[in-house]
Amino acid sequence: MRAVFDRFATPFITGLFLVSLISGVALFFHWGSAYFHGMHEWLSMVLIVPFGLHIWKNWRPITVYLKRAPMWIALAVSTVAAVAFVYPSMGTGEGAGPGGRPAAFALANSVMKGSVAEMAAILDVSPETLSGALEAQGYAVTSPDQSLDEIAGASGRSAMDVAGVLVSLQ
Repeated sequence: MRAVFDRFATPFITGLFLVSLISGVALFFHWGSAYFHGMHEWLSMVLIVPFGLHIWKNWRPITVYLKRAPMWIALAVSTVAAVAFVYPSMGTGEGAGPGGRPAAFALANSVMKGSVAEMAAILDVSPETLSGALEAQGYAVTSPDQSLDEIAGASGRSAMDVAGVLVSLQ
């Protein structure tokens, strides 16, 4: 059994890391977020198994790394970088929304639950103008009472993509 682990740990780490890398870059640039979000989350979780096997297989060399400063420096820098992203979202700072997320995310989620007619009124355009702008970008709009979330989902796109159309109307 150990031979199977030894043979497949590194190849699976490589494959799953490449999936995580590509999907992470796509998410960062908001390219096809609807396609990459679930893939990135789930396959990153799966990556834990071959990572654990890789650590197990290479435990002796890792203990050598742990005796030297570069490993501890890299771990410290990585931890500081992670804290820099986590701390502002902890709900301890000004502008925190539900669950410690920035309030702007909560507002954006609320906006996307609004209908075309409601959003058109906020943007000071007609529902037909907003529907036309969405349809021109390839969204399927069936009614002015349809929510922006529904339109994004029915069109296989993300709410961030719909937000881009809204901003273009300003």
